[in-house]
Amino acid sequence: MAVANFPELGSDAIVLSEEVLEARRQGLPIVALESTIISHGLPRPRNLEVATELEGIVRAGGACPATIAVLDGRAHVGLTPEEVERVAFDPAMRKLGFRDLSLALATGSSGATTVSAVTYLSSLAGIRVFATGGLGGVHRGWMESWDESADLAMMSRTRITVVAAGVKSILDIAATLQRLETLNVSVVGYRTATFPGFYLHSSGFPLEWTLDSPEQVAAAMRWQDQLGGPDAALLVANPVPLDDQLDPELHDRVLESALAAADEAHVTGQPLTPFLLDYMATRTGGASVTANLAAVRGNVALGTQIACAYEKAGAGASAQPASAQPGSVQ
Repeated sequence: MAVANFPELGSDAIVLSEEVLEARRQGLPIVALESTIISHGLPRPRNLEVATELEGIVRAGGACPATIAVLDGRAHVGLTPEEVERVAFDPAMRKLGFRDLSLALATGSSGATTVSAVTYLSSLAGIRVFATGGLGGVHRGWMESWDESADLAMMSRTRITVVAAGVKSILDIAATLQRLETLNVSVVGYRTATFPGFYLHSSGFPLEWTLDSPEQVAAAMRWQDQLGGPDAALLVANPVPLDDQLDPELHDRVLESALAAADEAHVTGQPLTPFLLDYMATRTGGASVTANLAAVRGNVALGTQIACAYEKAGAGASAQPASAQPGSVQ
């Protein structure tokens, strides 16, 4: 176990796995992975199989995986196989966004990290690339509910490259794209000119920028570093392959039914997203989960390629933890 000394968080607030620490010593690329897909996103024991598979994709691509979770009041950047298994099978594992981190640390709690929490902890640990499935965003009916994911605000103030299959298609995609623009989050399509629709290859909404290689993405990251200015994320929108997407007609039909069911049951706020995702999984016979996993695998593979390209260019050496002092990692 390696402990990173971040003075304002306490001397043992963030724990780096031996694998992550060794990667940092050797200057190897590191890819951050969320843990909510392990604890809350998939049934057991499939969740553990997928977690192991995703870490394997990163290693096979020449990088180090850093699955992030909070265990017993400590934020772990990189997990041992035993810790991954704990996240997968412990029914008491909480779901932690950024706003929950201080409370989890203060109370010695354990939980899986969402996009906002992983974005923050990755940046704090000096990791520049984070691969996930789909982001949160602006909810439908936002003009009445003002319901917007914390993912967006965190990305607006964190310099990290997030590889995702767009935002979840249950959301208001047009409003989400507008918010990302307002928040100065750069959005590029990876080999696509339209924004992906999570389960779908395309949402139909056009993008202004398209990049075609990991090297191009790494170059954009380098220019972010050189330009300075306010920290904000680079969102690489990587669509699920056409052959793996959820059938569009089935998607639209089930989503319409899911929204009606949520309205009838008066499900709003934080429980709405898991309600809709569970409804989609059940009513599509698991096809939505299959599409989700295809998207995650592709994003992790691409994120690994981007991290390797960024490190190869020598830029990764300058990505030091924001609050760490030289020699602060024991």
